[in-house]
Amino acid sequence: MNTPSSDPSDRPSGALKSLSLAPALALGAALALGLLVAGLAVSKGLERFRMADRSITVKGLAERSVEADYATWTLAFRRGGNSFAEVQQALKGDRDRVVAFLKAAGFKDDEILVRPLEVQDLYSREYAQTNQPFRYNGNARVLVKSARVGAVAQAALATDPLVAAGVALEPGNGPWYELRGFNAVKAPLLTEATRNAREQGLRFASEAGATLGPLRNANQGVITISGEDEGDDRASRIKRLRVVSTFEYELR
Repeated sequence: MNTPSSDPSDRPSGALKSLSLAPALALGAALALGLLVAGLAVSKGLERFRMADRSITVKGLAERSVEADYATWTLAFRRGGNSFAEVQQALKGDRDRVVAFLKAAGFKDDEILVRPLEVQDLYSREYAQTNQPFRYNGNARVLVKSARVGAVAQAALATDPLVAAGVALEPGNGPWYELRGFNAVKAPLLTEATRNAREQGLRFASEAGATLGPLRNANQGVITISGEDEGDDRASRIKRLRVVSTFEYELR
């Protein structure tokens, strides 16, 4: 009577392959079962969270372009020379020309602010160098402050006669525009953001088979003001207002 061999080498090759694959298959089955259980747990956790919370958070966006309602324009100019009196007189003449130009453009006395003349002795400064071309440097400024924004913008584009008259206007001093009536625009902007958020909430609730309930929490957000080209808003006559508000509604 032949006794079956206990030597693995005496077993058929097919039996060896089955035995070697068995641990791997068992491990794979265990991992798959673990992932399935974990997936079910996560799914039920989200479901419980949603069922228990019964709320939705939405954001409402509102944007609006508004024209500035106030303008400040600084006309700065300078003179240089080696005689204090000559520089002072030249500056005074330039200032008179600037004021005359503004009045010809239709600005009233209460819209024009004249600053005092400034003449500096460059040689009298500490560590001054005496090889500078001019000893005296004079500066002057005339400001326009007006709610007539259009008139200021138009005048700022018509300064060629001043330059032709010898007034050395400093570059980069265009008008600055303000929105002083911000509070009048703020309320409608926030109303629009609220309406936009509620519309989104109603749509999402409908898609979820629920009904949008009362408001739980609200954060109006921050209203940002930028220029028309998203640059420095001070130099832009058109202001771009934008707000993103956040609202949490109850779901029923």
